[in-house]
Amino acid sequence: MNWAVIFEPDTLALYAEGLVVTLQLTLYSLGLGAVLALACALALVSSRAWLRWPAQAFTYFMRGTPLLIQVYLIYYGVAQLEWVQARWDDVWPWTNFKEPFFCALLSFSLNTAAYTAETLAGSIRETSKGEVEAARAMGMGQWLLMRRIVLPSAIRRMLPAYGNEVVMMLHSSSLASTVPALLDLTGAASRVYADFYLPFEAYLFAAAIYLCITMCLLGVSRLVERRFLGYLAPRKH
Repeated sequence: MNWAVIFEPDTLALYAEGLVVTLQLTLYSLGLGAVLALACALALVSSRAWLRWPAQAFTYFMRGTPLLIQVYLIYYGVAQLEWVQARWDDVWPWTNFKEPFFCALLSFSLNTAAYTAETLAGSIRETSKGEVEAARAMGMGQWLLMRRIVLPSAIRRMLPAYGNEVVMMLHSSSLASTVPALLDLTGAASRVYADFYLPFEAYLFAAAIYLCITMCLLGVSRLVERRFLGYLAPRKH
């Protein structure tokens, strides 16, 4: 193995560039996905069929198809349609589809939104009936009840599952390397492999970086769970 090439300044700069793109895709996708997931989760638990059915169809499709296919559908499908390309330069939001980063970000955001929405909807459905009845006895309306009681309780209980989703989103961001002209961490490793024919060194170094980020995310996740789910821990006598 020739590790000296990996630690050359130019190679490390390439990995650093890919790392920035990977972190941007992960964080932006999680942020946008969380907003979409909240709206979708509320639709999933709604008693109105015209809200519930489209949300169910969305989550069913996004969770039932591979993320790689979704990336291809947006970048090689939607972004390549003639009527979309005709609006690239003057009509928003179609102007964004000429950017590889936007296409990857959109596919990742929609994917994580579907999984997070189902998790949040499940937590909402599992809210204790006692909490709901107590809030209604206090005179809370449906939206006030949802905002003050149901959602805070549901979000706290979904934290362990959401921590796993954050890690999965980080790992899934490696699929951005399949989008041309977009250099993420995996794409940087692929370029090093192509330039120096060092497959083990290139991908092992990328794997080590992913592992370090994953450990940091898991550590933050545990701290957040300890802070907001401490009341569920067994009490010492």
